[in-house]
Amino acid sequence: MASILRHVRLLALDGDEPEGLVDLAWEHGRITELGQDLPAGAADQVWDAQGRWAMPGLWDAHTHFRSWALGLTRLDLSGAADADQVLALVRHRLDQPDRPEVLAGSGYRAALWPVQPCVAALDAVAGEQPVILTSADGHSAWFDSAALRLFDLPPRDGLVQEGELFALAPRLWAQERQAAGDEPLRAAQSRAAAQGVVGIVDFEFEPTFLTWPERYDRVGLLKVVCSTYSGDLDQAIGLGLTTGQRLAGRDDGPGVVMGSLKIISDGSLNSRTAHCFQPYAGADGLADPNGVQSVPAAELEDLLRRATAAGLQVALHAIGDAAVAIAIDQFTATGATGTIEHAQLLRWEDLPRLAATGVAASVQPAHLLDDRQPTFRLWPDRTDRCFPLAALGRAGVELRLGSDAPVAPLDPWLAMAAAVHRGDPADPPWNPRQALTVRQALTASLRSRLAVGQPADVVLLDEDVLTPDPDSATTARRLRATTPAATFVAGTLATPPW
Repeated sequence: MASILRHVRLLALDGDEPEGLVDLAWEHGRITELGQDLPAGAADQVWDAQGRWAMPGLWDAHTHFRSWALGLTRLDLSGAADADQVLALVRHRLDQPDRPEVLAGSGYRAALWPVQPCVAALDAVAGEQPVILTSADGHSAWFDSAALRLFDLPPRDGLVQEGELFALAPRLWAQERQAAGDEPLRAAQSRAAAQGVVGIVDFEFEPTFLTWPERYDRVGLLKVVCSTYSGDLDQAIGLGLTTGQRLAGRDDGPGVVMGSLKIISDGSLNSRTAHCFQPYAGADGLADPNGVQSVPAAELEDLLRRATAAGLQVALHAIGDAAVAIAIDQFTATGATGTIEHAQLLRWEDLPRLAATGVAASVQPAHLLDDRQPTFRLWPDRTDRCFPLAALGRAGVELRLGSDAPVAPLDPWLAMAAAVHRGDPADPPWNPRQALTVRQALTASLRSRLAVGQPADVVLLDEDVLTPDPDSATTARRLRATTPAATFVAGTLATPPW
C-alpha cells in the first residue's frame, strides 16, 4: 500500500531542501515522490503532519540491545555514590518478598570510590543469595561468593573483569533472558522508536547473527544490524555471511542485516583497563598501570585479515590512545574496513592516520558526561585529547553517534546534546573547541535523507531543532527535551498516532 504524509516542513540538513509545506509519498519502504498536493489513490494511506518538521530517522551506532532491554528491569545502581550505598540497595532489594533466584544489578561506577568493591562486603549482605552487579561500563562485575560458585569461578577478593567476564556473558544472563522472554525486547524497541530511532547496531555478547533472525518475526520493529565476535567468527564465515547481507525481514521493510566482526581490544576508563601510552594517575597499586591490550597486535592482524577475506567489516573497540594507535596500525596493514568503536583518547598525530584508513569513528558523546570527573582524576595529563569529536571531523574521519546502551541511555537526543555542549547543561563545557554543531551531530546520527529513492524512515518533530540558540547550554537543554511526535520505520508507523 502506498502512503502519503501531507503538510510537512523538511528540516534543512543539507541546505537544498524545499521551503514551506510539502508532501512525502512512499511505497515498499522507499520514498517515491516529494512535492505539493500529491494525488492520493483510494487505497492509499494518508497522514497529515499538520505542519510539523520532518527529518530522517535516527540510528544508534553502538548498542548491547538485549542487555539494555533487560537492564531496564534490573536493580538500578547508577545513583550509588560509593560501595556502602550499593550494598544498601542490595540489602533493600533482598528484603522484598519477590527476590529473584539470582539478583542482577547494574550501573555503578567505582573508579572514584574511596573503597573499591570486594566480595566479602557483598557476602555480608547477601549470604547464600547469588548476586551479580555489573558496572556501568560493562567491563567488570561484582560477584558475591555464591554467584562465583554458581558460575564455577575461582574464589577472589575483587571483581570479574574484561575477557573473563565477556566469555561468561552468554551463560551469565541465560536464565534471566529465558525468564523475561520477548517482552523486554518489544518494550525496548518501542522506547527507542519513541526517541526517533529507526535502526540500531547491536553488539550484544551473543551471536546476534543467529538470535535476531530467529526472533525478528516475533519482536521486530526497528532496523537491526547484527554482529559476530571472534568466538563465533568461524560459524559466521561457515554460513557465508557478509556485511550488508539481509538475514530476516522483508526486503521493502524493517529487518536484520549482517554487520561486523566485533573485537574488544582494550578495557575502559572507569575500570582503569583502557590501554594508554602513559600510566594512569595513582596507578601504583594496579597490576597493569597502563591498562590492558586484551588482543595483541599480531592477533588483531590475523582477525582483520580473516574477516576481510570473508567479506566482513570490523568494529574494533579501542578506548585508550595506545589501543587506538594499534588499531590504526592494523587497519592500515590489512586494508580492513569498518569502525573504531569509542576512540575516546587519541594522540593528535593519529588523527590523519585514522582518516587515511577510511575507517569511521563510532563515538558515544554521552559517555563524557559520566567520564568527565574520572578523566580529570585518572588522565589529568591528557584531558585535552579526550572525546576529540570536532578534531576527528576536521581531519576527515566519518563520525557515527551511538549510546553503548546500557552503559549510557539509548537516547540520541542526549548523545547529541553532549556532543554540542560537552557537559551537563548546568556545567560549563569541557573542551568546547571539540564540540559539534547541531547539524554535525544530527548528520552523524543519520543513514539516509528525505529524498526520492531513500528509505521511508521519517521522524516528525514539533519544532525545528536547527534553530540557533544564544549558547550551547540552551541548545543542550532543548535537545534533551526533544520528544518526536511520530516515527516511521520503512514507511510503517512505529509509534502511537500523534
